[in-house]
Amino acid sequence: MKLTPELLKKIVKEELGKFGKERETEKVAKDTEEVDADGFADTLEKQVDMMKVLKIEEAKITARLKKIQEKKAILAKLIVK
Repeated sequence: MKLTPELLKKIVKEELGKFGKERETEKVAKDTEEVDADGFADTLEKQVDMMKVLKIEEAKITARLKKIQEKKAILAKLIVK
């Protein structure tokens, strides 16, 4: 199947139809509720701290895995001999 300009236009039109009806920005802005950012700061800080902890754990596990693979290679060489 060759992608022609007509086919591409048809695909784009189909995809645009999936988005639904357009709404005006001003109307959407009136419907949204404003929230102070200070309530989210703690949550974001906790998530960042958790990422730091996970990276430290990942580094430890990676180092341990490397040691295990080295020992496995040594044992494989001993078995072959």
